Amino acid sequence: MPARMRKLLLLIVLCGFVLPNFATAQESGLPIPRFVALRSDKVHLRSGPGLRYPKVWIYKHSHLPMEVVSEFDTWRKVRDWEGSEGWVHQSLLIGTRYVIVTGDEITLYSSSDKNARPIALVKAGVVGKVETCPKGVDWCQVQFQDYDGWVQRQGIWGVYDTETIE
Repeated sequence: MPARMRKLLLLIVLCGFVLPNFATAQESGLPIPRFVALRSDKVHLRSGPGLRYPKVWIYKHSHLPMEVVSEFDTWRKVRDWEGSEGWVHQSLLIGTRYVIVTGDEITLYSSSDKNARPIALVKAGVVGKVETCPKGVDWCQVQFQDYDGWVQRQGIWGVYDTETIE
């Protein structure tokens, strides 16, 4: 058999093995990008979508917000608030929304108004649970430990600028 025919036959056989794997991928059908959070206090970020890929980072804080930027089978490519990217198994992520304070500190207010009563100053790196981000408003209601109040979106990471969360 000529070398050209062998290459063609090999290509056809490889396509038979590779293409079904793409067709059976279990992507979620959810929008990309989207925010999620870490389920556990120990999550390995990997360089690729599988256990055979090396660990590039270990997160040690549950509920840390992550942005899903891609999906492959049961793996999600995520980005953290500092821009690091890698792959995490879907079982280690939750859909509950959390945010992280990105500036030096932000003020937590009693309502969605800068003239409202300040409740607390929240330092950089603190994670809070999102309760609501009303449509058309630059504010989100967030719970930071025992403190519940309103923060402006520009001081947090984990919600999109125009996103509505109810």
